[in-house]
Amino acid sequence: MSVIGRKVQYCHPPASVHIVEQLLQDFKSGKKSHEDFWIKLGDKYVFIRYFAIRDKNGEYIGTLEVTQDIAPIKAIEGEKRLMS
Repeated sequence: MSVIGRKVQYCHPPASVHIVEQLLQDFKSGKKSHEDFWIKLGDKYVFIRYFAIRDKNGEYIGTLEVTQDIAPIKAIEGEKRLMS
């Protein structure tokens, strides 16, 4: 599902919007440039990363949210050194 251009506040339940709002304030003020969260959702272990997007002058222009189910990554054992 693509949500490019959607306000990040609309991607979250109402109970967590205040956290998103604070994070956006921190991005806008320059206090932070990224933040990570991780939560368990059923059989998924979701890693959520937020990045402040800035223009060439360092001015805040938006936020990128990236989510990934890391349960398969956490289950990795051994090594894989080359493509097979």
